[in-house]
Amino acid sequence: MEDIFIKIQKLRKERRLTLKELSTATGLSISFLSQVERGTTSLAITSLKKIADALEVPMVYFFEEERDVNYAVYKKDQHPFRIGSSDSTLIRLSSQFPERKIDAFIITLDPKHKDPELVQHPGEEFYYVLEGEVLIYIHDKTYLLKKGDAIHFPSTIPHKWENPLDSETTLISSVTPAVF
Repeated sequence: MEDIFIKIQKLRKERRLTLKELSTATGLSISFLSQVERGTTSLAITSLKKIADALEVPMVYFFEEERDVNYAVYKKDQHPFRIGSSDSTLIRLSSQFPERKIDAFIITLDPKHKDPELVQHPGEEFYYVLEGEVLIYIHDKTYLLKKGDAIHFPSTIPHKWENPLDSETTLISSVTPAVF
Protein backbone atom coordinates (compact mmCIF):
# COMPACT_ATOMS: atom_id res chain seq x y z
CA MET A 1 0.00 0.00 0.00
CA GLU A 2 2.93 2.34 0.52
CA ASP A 3 3.28 2.67 -3.27
CA ILE A 4 -0.15 4.32 -3.43
CA PHE A 5 1.01 7.13 -1.13
CA ILE A 6 4.18 7.66 -3.17
CA LYS A 7 2.18 7.75 -6.40
CA ILE A 8 -0.27 10.31 -4.98
CA GLN A 9 2.52 12.66 -3.97
CA LYS A 10 4.37 12.18 -7.25
CA LEU A 11 1.25 12.92 -9.35
CA ARG A 12 0.36 15.95 -7.26
CA LYS A 13 3.84 17.39 -7.73
CA GLU A 14 3.89 16.58 -11.46
CA ARG A 15 0.64 18.50 -11.82
CA ARG A 16 2.12 21.36 -9.76
CA LEU A 17 -0.69 21.24 -7.21
CA THR A 18 -0.26 22.33 -3.61
CA LEU A 19 -1.81 20.31 -0.81
CA LYS A 20 -4.29 23.16 -0.40
CA GLU A 21 -5.34 22.94 -4.07
CA LEU A 22 -5.72 19.17 -3.82
CA SER A 23 -7.72 19.65 -0.61
CA THR A 24 -10.08 22.05 -2.37
CA ALA A 25 -10.49 19.69 -5.32
CA THR A 26 -11.17 16.62 -3.15
CA GLY A 27 -12.94 18.05 -0.11
CA LEU A 28 -10.35 16.27 2.06
CA SER A 29 -8.39 18.22 4.69
CA ILE A 30 -4.83 19.38 4.08
CA SER A 31 -3.63 17.57 7.19
CA PHE A 32 -5.26 14.31 6.07
CA LEU A 33 -3.71 14.59 2.59
CA SER A 34 -0.31 15.29 4.16
CA GLN A 35 -0.65 12.16 6.29
CA VAL A 36 -1.69 10.18 3.18
CA GLU A 37 1.39 11.31 1.27
CA ARG A 38 3.63 10.35 4.20
CA GLY A 39 1.90 6.97 4.52
CA THR A 40 0.98 7.58 8.18
CA THR A 41 -2.78 7.05 7.79
CA SER A 42 -5.04 4.53 6.16
CA LEU A 43 -6.96 5.53 3.07
CA ALA A 44 -10.60 4.61 2.43
CA ILE A 45 -11.55 3.71 -1.12
CA THR A 46 -13.94 6.70 -1.26
CA SER A 47 -11.07 9.06 -0.39
CA LEU A 48 -8.83 7.41 -2.99
CA LYS A 49 -11.57 7.92 -5.60
CA LYS A 50 -11.73 11.64 -4.78
CA ILE A 51 -7.96 11.92 -5.09
CA ALA A 52 -7.89 9.96 -8.36
CA ASP A 53 -10.60 12.20 -9.84
CA ALA A 54 -8.77 15.36 -8.75
CA LEU A 55 -5.50 14.07 -10.24
CA GLU A 56 -7.34 12.94 -13.40
CA VAL A 57 -6.30 9.29 -13.29
CA PRO A 58 -8.35 6.11 -13.00
CA MET A 59 -8.25 4.50 -9.56
CA VAL A 60 -6.57 1.44 -11.07
CA TYR A 61 -3.51 3.66 -11.69
CA PHE A 62 -2.62 3.39 -8.00
CA PHE A 63 -2.69 -0.41 -8.08
CA GLU A 64 -0.76 -0.97 -11.32
CA GLU A 65 2.83 -2.05 -11.08
CA GLU A 66 5.25 0.30 -12.77
CA ARG A 67 7.09 -1.53 -15.47
CA ASP A 68 10.06 -0.86 -17.65
CA VAL A 69 8.44 0.71 -20.71
CA ASN A 70 10.02 0.59 -24.13
CA TYR A 71 8.75 3.67 -25.96
CA ALA A 72 10.05 2.52 -29.35
CA VAL A 73 7.85 0.30 -31.51
CA TYR A 74 10.20 -1.63 -33.75
CA LYS A 75 9.12 -3.01 -37.11
CA LYS A 76 9.69 -6.59 -35.90
CA ASP A 77 7.06 -5.97 -33.17
CA GLN A 78 4.41 -4.47 -35.49
CA HIS A 79 1.81 -7.14 -36.22
CA PRO A 80 -1.29 -6.64 -38.40
CA PHE A 81 -4.67 -7.34 -36.83
CA ARG A 82 -8.35 -6.94 -37.67
CA ILE A 83 -11.19 -6.07 -35.37
CA GLY A 84 -14.02 -8.55 -35.79
CA SER A 85 -15.05 -8.86 -39.43
CA SER A 86 -13.71 -5.42 -40.32
CA ASP A 87 -12.59 -4.62 -43.87
CA SER A 88 -9.48 -2.91 -42.56
CA THR A 89 -6.19 -4.14 -41.16
CA LEU A 90 -4.42 -2.21 -38.42
CA ILE A 91 -0.80 -2.16 -37.29
CA ARG A 92 -0.20 -0.48 -33.93
CA LEU A 93 2.50 2.19 -33.94
CA SER A 94 1.93 3.38 -30.35
CA SER A 95 3.85 2.11 -27.37
CA GLN A 96 2.08 1.14 -24.15
CA PHE A 97 2.46 3.30 -21.06
CA PRO A 98 0.10 4.56 -18.35
CA GLU A 99 -2.07 7.58 -19.15
CA ARG A 100 -1.35 7.41 -22.89
CA LYS A 101 -3.65 9.86 -24.73
CA ILE A 102 -3.29 8.82 -28.40
CA ASP A 103 -3.11 5.72 -30.53
CA ALA A 104 -1.27 5.64 -33.83
CA PHE A 105 -1.76 3.03 -36.55
CA ILE A 106 -1.05 2.07 -40.11
CA ILE A 107 -4.46 1.19 -41.54
CA THR A 108 -5.01 -0.74 -44.75
CA LEU A 109 -8.52 -0.52 -46.19
CA ASP A 110 -9.62 -3.42 -48.39
CA PRO A 111 -10.66 -2.57 -51.97
CA LYS A 112 -14.15 -1.03 -52.16
CA HIS A 113 -14.48 -0.94 -48.34
CA LYS A 114 -17.29 1.35 -47.22
CA ASP A 115 -18.44 2.01 -43.65
CA PRO A 116 -22.18 1.31 -43.42
CA GLU A 117 -23.07 4.30 -41.24
CA LEU A 118 -21.79 7.51 -39.74
CA VAL A 119 -20.30 7.24 -36.25
CA GLN A 120 -19.30 9.78 -33.64
CA HIS A 121 -17.44 9.55 -30.35
CA PRO A 122 -15.22 11.67 -28.10
CA GLY A 123 -11.76 12.60 -29.35
CA GLU A 124 -9.94 13.56 -32.53
CA GLU A 125 -8.79 11.69 -35.63
CA PHE A 126 -5.90 12.32 -38.00
CA TYR A 127 -5.25 10.43 -41.25
CA TYR A 128 -2.44 10.70 -43.80
CA VAL A 129 -2.75 8.77 -47.07
CA LEU A 130 0.37 6.72 -47.81
CA GLU A 131 -1.05 4.86 -50.80
CA GLY A 132 -4.35 4.89 -52.69
CA GLU A 133 -7.39 7.08 -52.04
CA VAL A 134 -10.00 7.43 -49.34
CA LEU A 135 -13.33 9.23 -49.19
CA ILE A 136 -13.95 10.69 -45.74
CA TYR A 137 -17.52 11.72 -44.99
CA ILE A 138 -17.76 14.25 -42.17
CA HIS A 139 -21.34 15.24 -41.42
CA ASP A 140 -22.58 16.59 -44.79
CA LYS A 141 -19.17 17.11 -46.46
CA THR A 142 -17.13 14.61 -48.48
CA TYR A 143 -13.35 14.78 -48.76
CA LEU A 144 -11.44 12.82 -51.41
CA LEU A 145 -7.91 12.29 -50.14
CA LYS A 146 -5.10 10.97 -52.32
CA LYS A 147 -1.50 9.96 -51.62
CA GLY A 148 0.17 12.69 -49.56
CA ASP A 149 -3.11 14.27 -48.39
CA ALA A 150 -4.12 14.49 -44.73
CA ILE A 151 -7.20 15.25 -42.66
CA HIS A 152 -7.69 16.07 -38.97
CA PHE A 153 -11.11 16.47 -37.34
CA PRO A 154 -13.03 16.13 -34.07
CA SER A 155 -14.52 12.64 -33.74
CA THR A 156 -17.62 14.16 -32.17
CA ILE A 157 -18.80 15.07 -35.69
CA PRO A 158 -20.56 12.15 -37.46
CA HIS A 159 -18.10 10.54 -39.89
CA LYS A 160 -17.26 7.45 -41.95
CA TRP A 161 -14.88 6.43 -44.71
CA GLU A 162 -14.74 4.57 -47.98
CA ASN A 163 -12.03 3.15 -50.22
CA PRO A 164 -13.37 3.87 -53.74
CA LEU A 165 -10.58 1.91 -55.45
CA ASP A 166 -10.24 -1.69 -56.66
CA SER A 167 -6.95 -1.80 -54.74
CA GLU A 168 -5.96 -1.33 -51.08
CA THR A 169 -5.58 2.10 -49.51
CA THR A 170 -2.99 2.60 -46.76
CA LEU A 171 -3.20 5.36 -44.14
CA ILE A 172 -1.28 6.56 -41.12
CA SER A 173 -3.74 7.31 -38.33
CA SER A 174 -3.56 8.98 -34.96
CA VAL A 175 -6.64 9.01 -32.74
CA THR A 176 -7.64 10.21 -29.30
CA PRO A 177 -8.51 8.97 -26.85
CA ALA A 178 -6.29 5.90 -26.85
CA VAL A 179 -8.53 2.90 -27.51
CA PHE A 180 -6.24 -0.13 -27.42
